Amino acid sequence: METLLLSRIQFAANISFHILFPTITIALAWFLFYFKVQHNRTGEEVWMRAYRFWVKVFALSFALGVVSGITMSFQFGTNWPGFMGTVGNIAGPLLGYEVLTAFFMEATFLGIMLFGINRVSNRVHTIATFLVAVGTSLSAFWILSLNSWMHTPVGFEMREGVAYPVDWLAILFNPSMPYRLLHMMVASGLTAAFLMAGLSAYRLLKGDHKPAPRLTLKTAIYAAALLIPLQILLGDLHGLNTLEHQPAKVAAMEGLWETEKGAPLVLFGLPDEEEKRNRFALEVPGGASFILTHDWQGEVKGLNEFENEHPPVAPVFWGFRIMVGLGVLMLAVSWAASGLLWRRDALPKWMLRVLVGMSFSGWVATLAGWYVTEIGRQPYLVTGVLTTEEAVTAVPPGNVATSLAIYLTLYAVLLVAYIATLFLIARKAVKIDRDEEVQTLQDRYNPMTANEGGAY
Repeated sequence: METLLLSRIQFAANISFHILFPTITIALAWFLFYFKVQHNRTGEEVWMRAYRFWVKVFALSFALGVVSGITMSFQFGTNWPGFMGTVGNIAGPLLGYEVLTAFFMEATFLGIMLFGINRVSNRVHTIATFLVAVGTSLSAFWILSLNSWMHTPVGFEMREGVAYPVDWLAILFNPSMPYRLLHMMVASGLTAAFLMAGLSAYRLLKGDHKPAPRLTLKTAIYAAALLIPLQILLGDLHGLNTLEHQPAKVAAMEGLWETEKGAPLVLFGLPDEEEKRNRFALEVPGGASFILTHDWQGEVKGLNEFENEHPPVAPVFWGFRIMVGLGVLMLAVSWAASGLLWRRDALPKWMLRVLVGMSFSGWVATLAGWYVTEIGRQPYLVTGVLTTEEAVTAVPPGNVATSLAIYLTLYAVLLVAYIATLFLIARKAVKIDRDEEVQTLQDRYNPMTANEGGAY
């Protein structure tokens, strides 16, 4: 049990760190393509300024995502040999296709994005930006196909304890895959939008009055305001799909212990697994039934239906509420900021400070959602096929504890360095703009550089 617990914590640490960066790069690549197209269409230099700043953020995020993804894949062999031994015939090809069709595309054309802007034609550079964006989305498709299959496995048969594929289309487009993919893509859009809004607001607060940060701030705010209602709708559809295929997870999310009609919506409570009840519960009568069945008296299964085959309740219960709470906050902030921009074409300082504080809100919401998804699958690694305990390594717990300590230390340092670097890039952009402004003023009043008519 010690090895199992430590291995689960280690994989959770790895995937938590890794997922931070794809959630930025998947959508940020499309923002970059939008900036490039706008520059090509209008010829306005401000779009290229925005592109040049945010391509640095993309490159930094991409690099950390690649490195952390490699360590995560190693753990399939070191910590979870039972996983690949049982479902490797399905997981292996999907991971391989992700590398061959998506990662190679991203890595190849990223070089042109970063270093070819003055070495290739504008058309080639635009195409390279587009292909990087396609590659990031294609990568998400393969990974989420595999992850969704682990939740709703279909299209396979078991032979002597090993899964063999019999229908690849069914595996790829398994019952939960469309909802999970769309939900994740929009989550990436919101993560990138709030990061863009936060860093742009930070630049404005630091005195950067050039058009580029104002432009990216508007772009990010309007994008977030459009995406968050869509995410709420997709979240509802995803929840209904989960209710159909993983009712134990939904029962844990809602904190429902008994099967009942007119199940209440628990807004707040302290789940107590020993006594099978919620302490200090604040409930809306019939709310859970209405949301999950669209009927105030609809029946919803409780955790009592699943005995020892339901996930730990508290982390799923609280993770769900953190995700939903941040979604509501994102809705309020993005719509309030959009309204202010619509009326005043600028944001007051208090709203800029709020946006800086919300820079990484997408990260927190995404992690909370992933914890709900992955912890909610327990005790299974592949639902109904392979339990987590069956897949874990036999390596002594001391070995796992040592590597876990190294991972946690390294990830903490890298995360602090990453965030510090983002704000350093923003401050350098402010300094560059100020230096350019000073140089312009010096040139204007320098008789050695003024033209004959004194127009400077």
